Amino acid sequence: MALQSVSPIPHLLHSNSRAAAQPRPSILTSNDGRLLVDFVGLYCKSKRTRRKYGASSGARSLPRFVAKTSLSSSAAKAVLDLRNSALDGEPNARSVVRPKVANLDDIISERGACGVGFIAHLENKGSHQIIKDALTALSCMEHRGGCGADNDSGDGSGLMTSIPWDLFNNWASKQGISSFDKLHTGVGMVFLPKDEDLLKEAKKVIVNTFRQEGLEVLGWRPVPVNTSVVGYYAKETLPNIQQIFIKVVKEENVDDIERELYICRKLIERAVSSESWGNELYFCSLSNQTIVYKGMLRSEVLGLFYSDLQSDLYKSPFAIYHRRYSTNTSPRWPLAQPMRLLGHNGEINTIQGNLNWMQSRETSLKSPVWRGRENEICPYGNPMASDSANLDSAAEFLLRSGRNPEEALMILVPEAYKNHPTLTIKYPEVVDFYDYYKGQMEAWDGPALLLFSDGNTVGACLDRNGLRPARYWRTSDNVVYVASEVGVLPMDESKVTMKGRLGPGMMITVDLLKGQVYENTEVKKRVALSNPYGKWVKENLRSLKPVNFLSATVMDNDAILRHQQAFGYSSEDVQMVIETMAAQGKEPTFCMGDDIPLAILSQKPHTLYDYFKQRFAQVTNPAIDPLREGLVMSLEVNVGKRGNILEVGPENASQVILSSPVLNDGELESLLKDPYLKSQVLPTFFDIHKGVDGSLEKTLNKLCEAADEAVRNGSQLLVLSDRSDALEPTRPAVPILLAVGAVHQHLIQNGLRMSASIVADTAQCFSTHQFACLIGYGASAICPYLALETCRQWRLSNKTVNLMRNGKMPSVTIEQAQKNFCKAVKSGLLKILSKMGISLLSSYCGAQIFEIYGIGKEVVDLAFCGSFSKIGGLTFDELARETLSFWVKAFSEDTAKRLENFGFIQFRPGGEYHGNNPEMSKLLHKAVRQRSESAFSVYQQHLANRPVNVLRDLFEFKSDHAPIPVGKVEPAVSIVQRFCTGGMSLGAISRETHEAIAIAMNRIAGKSNSGEGGEDPIRWKPLTDVVDGYSPTLPHLKGLQNGDTATSAIKQVASGRFGVTPTFLVNADQLEIKIAQGAKPGEGGQLPGKKVSAYIARLRNSKPGVPLISPPPHHDIYSIEDLAQLIFDLHQVNPKAKVSVKLVAEAGIGTVASGVAKGNADVIQISGHDGGTGASPISSIKHAGGPWELGLTESHQTLIQNGLRERVILRVDGGFKSGVDVLMAAAMGADEYGFGSVAMIATGCVMARICHTNNCPVGVASQREELRARFPGVPGDLVNFFLYVAEEVRGMLAQLGYEKLDDIIGRTDLLRPRDLSLMKTQHLDLNYVLSFVGLPKWSSTAIRNQDVHTNGPVLDDILLADPEILDAIENEKVIHKTFKIYNIDRAVCGRIAGVIAKKYGDTGFAGQLNITFTGSAGQSFACFLTPGMNIRLVGEANDYVGKGIAGGELVVTPVDNTGFIPEDAAIVGNTCLYGATGGQIFVRGKAGERFAVRNSLAEAVVEGTGDHCCEYMTGGCVVVLGKVGRNVAAGMTGGLAYILDEDNTLLPKVNKEIVKIQRVTATVGQMQLKNLIGAHVEKTGSSKGSAILKEWDKYLPLFWQLVPPSEEDTPEACAEYEKTSAGQVTLQSTIP
Repeated sequence: MALQSVSPIPHLLHSNSRAAAQPRPSILTSNDGRLLVDFVGLYCKSKRTRRKYGASSGARSLPRFVAKTSLSSSAAKAVLDLRNSALDGEPNARSVVRPKVANLDDIISERGACGVGFIAHLENKGSHQIIKDALTALSCMEHRGGCGADNDSGDGSGLMTSIPWDLFNNWASKQGISSFDKLHTGVGMVFLPKDEDLLKEAKKVIVNTFRQEGLEVLGWRPVPVNTSVVGYYAKETLPNIQQIFIKVVKEENVDDIERELYICRKLIERAVSSESWGNELYFCSLSNQTIVYKGMLRSEVLGLFYSDLQSDLYKSPFAIYHRRYSTNTSPRWPLAQPMRLLGHNGEINTIQGNLNWMQSRETSLKSPVWRGRENEICPYGNPMASDSANLDSAAEFLLRSGRNPEEALMILVPEAYKNHPTLTIKYPEVVDFYDYYKGQMEAWDGPALLLFSDGNTVGACLDRNGLRPARYWRTSDNVVYVASEVGVLPMDESKVTMKGRLGPGMMITVDLLKGQVYENTEVKKRVALSNPYGKWVKENLRSLKPVNFLSATVMDNDAILRHQQAFGYSSEDVQMVIETMAAQGKEPTFCMGDDIPLAILSQKPHTLYDYFKQRFAQVTNPAIDPLREGLVMSLEVNVGKRGNILEVGPENASQVILSSPVLNDGELESLLKDPYLKSQVLPTFFDIHKGVDGSLEKTLNKLCEAADEAVRNGSQLLVLSDRSDALEPTRPAVPILLAVGAVHQHLIQNGLRMSASIVADTAQCFSTHQFACLIGYGASAICPYLALETCRQWRLSNKTVNLMRNGKMPSVTIEQAQKNFCKAVKSGLLKILSKMGISLLSSYCGAQIFEIYGIGKEVVDLAFCGSFSKIGGLTFDELARETLSFWVKAFSEDTAKRLENFGFIQFRPGGEYHGNNPEMSKLLHKAVRQRSESAFSVYQQHLANRPVNVLRDLFEFKSDHAPIPVGKVEPAVSIVQRFCTGGMSLGAISRETHEAIAIAMNRIAGKSNSGEGGEDPIRWKPLTDVVDGYSPTLPHLKGLQNGDTATSAIKQVASGRFGVTPTFLVNADQLEIKIAQGAKPGEGGQLPGKKVSAYIARLRNSKPGVPLISPPPHHDIYSIEDLAQLIFDLHQVNPKAKVSVKLVAEAGIGTVASGVAKGNADVIQISGHDGGTGASPISSIKHAGGPWELGLTESHQTLIQNGLRERVILRVDGGFKSGVDVLMAAAMGADEYGFGSVAMIATGCVMARICHTNNCPVGVASQREELRARFPGVPGDLVNFFLYVAEEVRGMLAQLGYEKLDDIIGRTDLLRPRDLSLMKTQHLDLNYVLSFVGLPKWSSTAIRNQDVHTNGPVLDDILLADPEILDAIENEKVIHKTFKIYNIDRAVCGRIAGVIAKKYGDTGFAGQLNITFTGSAGQSFACFLTPGMNIRLVGEANDYVGKGIAGGELVVTPVDNTGFIPEDAAIVGNTCLYGATGGQIFVRGKAGERFAVRNSLAEAVVEGTGDHCCEYMTGGCVVVLGKVGRNVAAGMTGGLAYILDEDNTLLPKVNKEIVKIQRVTATVGQMQLKNLIGAHVEKTGSSKGSAILKEWDKYLPLFWQLVPPSEEDTPEACAEYEKTSAGQVTLQSTIP
């Protein structure tokens, strides 16, 4: 089979045919075919014992690895084929056909995340010790990296240091070469082709280029390497590694020498880009200052591979080290890091836009330092390389153009400087700097810890959200360390003089020449004062003044209606979307999923936007939180010409700044009048009086030419408009999205995009998704004139006026209605940006963060170039016809006098087809309640006759076998074990439904899912008291049997952590990490307040009646290595439960799935976009996520190609209704099948679609007692349904001639396209789903039955093997023990907590385990503690300390004689106490970001925190005896916080949306505070705490108490509580 045609990995598409026919490498197999690898935590374990230091090494060595046996020759070459990118550099010369724009396909196949750090000596003293330390630190980061299927090829690691001249001079003298002139010699570290002849050719090109540039090549040095330590896959692509020495005579200055070498490198990359071997040549570094040693190696073998690194002559004053975890498994040698300037741990979410904008800049970048050679060094970006490589090349280009590294990074990765309390007051010049550059360089946005060095400065900076850990410390011997984790090097604590962490947007630099360390604001202030940015901004940047909205309608009602019809509005759009937004100022909420056909399959006309789905972040980078962390986000956008960024001057600031991209008519008018913008209006209509064919495309070409001409004539603002005085039947409007996209792409390709901005003045834009599409494809702003007119018409209509008069609707003025509409659009836009993890609209603009379902190549290439459109679709003419079908409605006589309802949202007869419709639910109820097979076959018939609804409806089965009797097929009872139900939370659905579903699944040995609301412990025991179908234990259910259990086999851990306690975790068969939900990927769940009854609140540890909104999934899963950590935590607390990760289908999911498989997950669940939901914004339900058919095939195929498919069970869900769906999913590669909505229908749901209102008529999705009493379902109904489905599967298997499901899983060759004609197009391309990449080595049953993946040997095993500890747990005794701990000991105490919780529950343990640890604890230290565990850590800890603790006590304190002041030092990492449900924690020192996020009941004392402290807290108490960061108490709905404010800076940092701020006046509150501080002093010896207690009367008035509404009447918060005097006393009096 030819790999080219089928592979989703782009490398293979271009690979040459020699690789195509080779078999895949087998994983290490023994003779009997069993796998010999113990996938130990998948963190490729060392081959040596695990300690280099510390006394306990012998006892804890790791099992040696199995000998590598039969590895067959492989297609690894093909997988790792590097194509024509000069590896990750920027090769493409002009002679190569240049890619028009960055292609998403290339970008998402390379994702990475990692562990990094640097060590620098302040006196600039070179030593070999620094190299040794860097290698040690790298080994301690092993768990932050990933490994290939051979468990031995690392994803990459490397070091950047200054050039070791001693080593090279020693080599030179042996070679008889005179020693090098340090000032004038450049050293290149080069990866060369392995083949001897090609090697000679490559060297010839390199030498000739240097000669032409007038440089002298002094010699080549083959780098000594030890290939025996290289993994199997890595060896396949191992390059020939050599160093080249070049003499640069003509330049004296270091910068000029570096620039000359940079030009040479670019020229060489260009020269070889056209050669067949061009992709095998890569410069790791070419410099007079720094050198990079890197490779596709595990971090601990880097030093063994390069023997230079072991030489004592290798000395450097600094080293940057990096360990890569690439989610896709074809890591390539050049993509290891550090790059030439940066080491990057993170993910750039806006990369596609950044690359497009960099390409647009090429024509305008000019600087005298290049002496006219700018066009020889383009391009500056390369879509084939990783995001890190592109960021590096942009930074390197700025650096070589004369910027210093700090400035370059401030321009590329700015912090969230708007409304920043410290910056605005103390450092206004820094704000001016950011304002100046904001309109010139879009931020490279995404989570990132960047380390950089040019040889003189070494530094680190963090992204604006602070979503990567970064800790730093300095010792008395003048060495500065920065690392992703503490404890990576053994340290004498008494020598440490400073300990800290980088917060969001912060930077730290070490100036090696001056021997100075500059912390954040010093660095920035120095950069910002280098030019009068403030003056330039003030004089040249113009703000657009807000203009009032119109106060009357412009058109009459009839004209408005005709416009709405012509532009495709439906009555649902107007009533449910526009009017709701105008009335309430927020997006409408709806429920259930999106069960209508994809726009391309539909028989109804759709607007162009409906073919686009928003992309969203999952796993490789986090979604961010627009609700609670909006302070990092901004919708500001600059319009006008963007100047040459290399020349700094006042003219670059000449732009207009808009506060948001939504303009009203008046604001558009003032832009048109701006004298500098010289705006040009381009009408967008196409002419059809000569016929439709060809007309649309012709018009687009004309439009692009007109735009081109306008810009060349000096226009800086193009307004694309579909306004006209009268609509004409033969001149329909071009879909505005198409017009914007086409003009944007045309200007990019002609180098004009930087000279002008695009604004859309359009009738075809009213929903948040439509605004997002226009901005994503290049519009800077939009004036939605018809939507605003519709708002005005609604407000003036008699109906609205009467409703407001009668108090049925809150009164709003006509101005307010339009303001509300715009407000709703803006908050919706923030939500869409945040789903992808993007903070700034300016980076989202033109970033094309969408995928397309149903638009053909010709249209995509013209207007949406670089976006994914996997299945092809409409041509220009077909699109023109669809547009026309709306347009003609405005002119035909018989069109109704009101808008049509297409039924896209609500089901209605005659409207769009809905998969879940009333007829279907009636037929299903009849079949399962009467247990009638004939009724079920009517239901099957109904499904078979439905219109094409989903992609799988386009396929049918074909077989190569003769049919067999059904009796020979595996029985239904074994098929139903593969069935699961969806993750529906108790809260979203009623207790009755939740329990009935769980009981039914347990009867058939399937699995039900708890959803994210916890579970009542009463459900965990089998029932023994059932009489006549009723049980006193669960009195509200009927149809029960003895032996039933109502427990959910799969228990969900979501971002809200509701109800997640140690006992909940240990009582699960499977634990599911919910990364995304089909109905609204990239957002957290929401539960309306009226559904939070007392029972629900008790299970979730929250307050009744308070709405619950889960954060987006980012607190402890904001990167692939953090997800691997959470998987590790769950395996730790419950080693018997498989861990599953729930993802949603989108392009690139295969890459993510490989990363999750490498992260040691047992199950990967893939949900389609059509999954249901209890409550979600309409635009999320409709416009995010893709069909599971594509997501499943991509995941299955990528996992097979990467040799990882055997490691994981693939489960799929989304709109499953029958056996046909199951068989389709099986053929596409799924092992297990999830049923969501249909399971609810089988238990009684009637699809009323009002779940979000709490009014469900049959009590399925309501918490109201009187409605729940109507619940009709019994567990038997659901059992019947699943047995029928299984019988249907058996019947089909018999038809196909196969005996068991195992035989057809992954057999896409059994599918073929159905012969049917779709209404809209015949151009769909289904080959992607049908492609076949081979089968896994094991059967599906073997994959499902394998043991739970282990964490490998862990410290807890040693603790649990200790007889005293065992005895104390067994017999509830008290013991005291001490152990050493290192940063590679992760989730310590989790397993012990699990053992106790399993035996005693959350509160039943009466013994006491007093365990002290000394050293640096790894991530998730003391997670899931239960009462009776008192854990003390003397040393320091990393992220996630005390995650999910339910009781016990945790003390963290530094060692006794430190060189630093404990209360000033960061001692624990980010996101501590996440989801805690009890217990106490005392920390002597500061914590990182998000301290006590989602804390439900724990009490904590800490001496300082980062940003977002107490976020989403619902209970408990937090005391902070020091400074806090921004955004304190965002989303805090319960619990109390006490914060010491000695310098009066707290108030601007508090998020005042919910909590109120008061002094501690209530005596009970004062006692609570004093007692907690007393306990803190007693346990940690805190000097800060004892100072406060000594002078209590002085300090007490300096504390603020933060009180959410639910706590206002508690004795701790209400001073009047004791007296209960008449009337409510307000407590606001103390606020200044």
